[in-house]
Amino acid sequence: MGERISISSADGAFSAYLARPAVAAAPAVVVIQEIFGVNKVMRDITDSLAAQGFLAVCPDLFWRIEPGVDITDQSEAEWKKAFELYNAFDVDAGVNDIAATITQAREDPSCSGKVGAEGFCLGGLPAFLTATRTDVDAAVGYYGVGIESRLAEADKLAEPLMLHVAEEDQFVPQPAQAMITAALKNHPHVELFSYPGRDHAFARVGGEHYDAIDAARANQRTLDFFRKALV
Repeated sequence: MGERISISSADGAFSAYLARPAVAAAPAVVVIQEIFGVNKVMRDITDSLAAQGFLAVCPDLFWRIEPGVDITDQSEAEWKKAFELYNAFDVDAGVNDIAATITQAREDPSCSGKVGAEGFCLGGLPAFLTATRTDVDAAVGYYGVGIESRLAEADKLAEPLMLHVAEEDQFVPQPAQAMITAALKNHPHVELFSYPGRDHAFARVGGEHYDAIDAARANQRTLDFFRKALV
């Protein structure tokens, strides 16, 4: 069971959901939210990482727009609100908030010193930018939207990055996927995994496009990646 904490940044303080592992000193992972806020899906992912031996923290990246967003993908009204939040979200400010979260996690007495980041949906692009702009030790992005528009930043990648791409992603069309693959497939710090037949958010438990087999495959790849890069 996690706890609510406060993260300090240059722009002010914001909340985060923190889950601690049973071990005394552990690497940390920052969980970067979807468009539904720090909801049960995100908290469950954070709790799962803690159960696997990581100090896990999920910051509220919508705090400048509306603090404490906690909605689902189960109603039309919630989808409408989620896209309103998405359209109002400042990605660059969000990456700064992730950087502040990384710093605070690294300073936590129970952190071993290494910190990774894992982003889903809305969090996929910030995960990529976290890898290019911050001192994170490793990053993972699931079906990130808009990465193709920021590929010039790949030159700044110095630590491991893993991306999970859904081949039938309605929000990342095939031409965008081709751009990402062409730019990153031979990058020494990047691992790319593509999932045929899968749509956006195939790893979101309870979602319309959830696929248990490919979600498990992607999650195991992520876990192995973090254990190699952070432990």
